[in-house]
Amino acid sequence: MEEAKDKIHITGKMIAVVFILLLLVVGTFGMFLLNASHDGPNSAAAQSSSTGDIPEKCRLPSGQDVNSWKEHLGHHAETQDCLKYFN
Repeated sequence: MEEAKDKIHITGKMIAVVFILLLLVVGTFGMFLLNASHDGPNSAAAQSSSTGDIPEKCRLPSGQDVNSWKEHLGHHAETQDCLKYFN
C-alpha cells in the first residue's frame, strides 16, 4: 500500500518556525507604529515643517533629534532666539 504524499504533518518544529516568523512580522509592524507616533502631528518636526513662521535657520533638520537640535541651537549666539520655537 502506498503512502499518501499530499498530507502535511504538523510538528513542533513547524509550529516554532511559524511562531518566530509571526513575532518578526508583528515586531516590524510595531516599530513602524511607534515611529509614526513619534512623527505625529504634535511633534516639533511636524510643527516646524507645517508652519511657515519658523525661520529657515531654526527649522529642525530631517532625521535630527529635537533635544540635540535644541542643544545645538543654544550653543550658537545667532540661533539662541530659535529656542522659543521649541518648547
